Amino acid sequence: MALPKIGEPSAVFPVGAAELAGPRPGELNITHACVDRHIAAGQGGSVALRWLGRGTRRRDFSYDELGEMADRMAAVLSRLGVAPGETVAVLLGRGPELYAGALGIWKVGAVFCPLFALLGPGPMKLRLELAKASVLIAGDGLYARTVADQRATLSGLRHVLLVGEDGKAARLSEGCTDLRALLAAADPVGVDTYPTRAGDAAILHFTSGTTGTPKPTVHAHGAVVAQLDTARQVFGITPDDVFWCTADPGWVTCTAYGMVAPLAAGCTVVVEDGEVEPRRWYSILRDEKVTAWYTTPTAIRTLMRSGAALARTFCRNTLRVVASVGEPLNPEAVLWGEKALGVPVRDTWWQTETGAITIANIPDAGRVRNPGSMGRPLPGVEAAVVRREGGGVVAVAVGVGELAIREGGPAMFIGYGDDEARRQACFADGWYLTGDLVRRDADGFYWFLGRADDMLNSGGHQIGPFEVECLLMDHPAVAEAGVVGRPDPLMLEVPVAFVTLNPGFEVGEALMAELLAFARHELGAAMAPCDVHFVAALPKTASGKILRRVLKTYAAGKCKDGQVVELRPGR
Repeated sequence: MALPKIGEPSAVFPVGAAELAGPRPGELNITHACVDRHIAAGQGGSVALRWLGRGTRRRDFSYDELGEMADRMAAVLSRLGVAPGETVAVLLGRGPELYAGALGIWKVGAVFCPLFALLGPGPMKLRLELAKASVLIAGDGLYARTVADQRATLSGLRHVLLVGEDGKAARLSEGCTDLRALLAAADPVGVDTYPTRAGDAAILHFTSGTTGTPKPTVHAHGAVVAQLDTARQVFGITPDDVFWCTADPGWVTCTAYGMVAPLAAGCTVVVEDGEVEPRRWYSILRDEKVTAWYTTPTAIRTLMRSGAALARTFCRNTLRVVASVGEPLNPEAVLWGEKALGVPVRDTWWQTETGAITIANIPDAGRVRNPGSMGRPLPGVEAAVVRREGGGVVAVAVGVGELAIREGGPAMFIGYGDDEARRQACFADGWYLTGDLVRRDADGFYWFLGRADDMLNSGGHQIGPFEVECLLMDHPAVAEAGVVGRPDPLMLEVPVAFVTLNPGFEVGEALMAELLAFARHELGAAMAPCDVHFVAALPKTASGKILRRVLKTYAAGKCKDGQVVELRPGR
């Protein structure tokens, strides 16, 4: 994978870089930073993972055990011929194999590419192709639902390693291999860590734009330095902490703060694969003695909806800090945390491209100074509010504009795959332009206002409308499609589609149900529209771009499902 190199991280985070450095000069590898160095320091007996399975299943994995699992995974990948720089895609829930997979991939110098489990077959195939994945590690059921039917069309995918939900994988007759059997037979002795450097590619996450294909966003091994440093700043994380991050494995948050940062800190990571269940989640916070918790505003709002009485039942806990990410956190949720959990919920802001928390509410005498604000830039981060002018930007000291982050730092992405032009388009005058509209007040706090583009944020999951529109137009009935977000009290917003029909198709409930089922099957539950509205014509600009602000007005409540709407282009 030909990617631009970044500088050594020592200039920005000198202590962290020296602390995490590899055994030989110039080396930096995430697996060494997260596991090997703890074992070498005599901390191998400490609990690394606390896995909570279905029902009452529960198991602790020490750093020694996690290191052996990583070595076995590395041995398996080496035997399969995986070379440094190759991409290994991973489609798993939160479980021990997810962690062993990532650590083994980094150990052999390959690139870890986690995939979002709720995607449908179409988006999944596109991401495997864009990632140029040579190996896929997948759960048996997830593979059957999203990849199996199109395996023959993925010419670059040499191996599929399956993890059975209960015991042996079930689809081995289809050219797949049982991963657990390979791991059991692998020899972990003498597996060396590949001598990667800070600028070598390590992680590939997908993020969507409003136009074009999903962006394969690549980060380097040096990201571990910033991720550990920011976890210490925001969470005060130490080896004594029990850290729980609820992010989906397909999100960058899970990689950065569900895996890398807490393991690099040497603490215990709680691993639980269930959806939000208030009673179970309260029990986990209390019974596992969680001290630092990173979750989403959607999860917080779900707990709030479960009622104060349930929260009071579990009010005794060991929580020291709670933070959220993925979408704006309303002031009510911040203050609710103080009453229900004993600590406020602190908002943090960052993007897939920044690779680590960039703006946050740092603990200040146990309280959040400005509830509802994103916070202020962390030490070592330079942020600004800017206006785009020509090919450059002009900074705004106080007021409204686009949030920009100074280019550089070990966690900043190093490329969108091999598309250097697309990467360069995100930068101007040495600033990374985030696409988020913000307000900066006189005290330096940033307040989120909205997206400069038309990205949807549904429960913290970023959805590019262009990808959904393209899929809808694959249906023979759909001539054109426009997708926007409709406000939702729980998910922040949900995708809604406006479509025009080809000749020969009639508007009606039957067609609406067919389109919804088609979208859900192909895109998955997270990306599929929840409503379809039939329109005579989509409102467009003079240059032919869809006027999504007009669609948003109607999506907010001016039309009913399946209704034919006459839309007028706004000015």
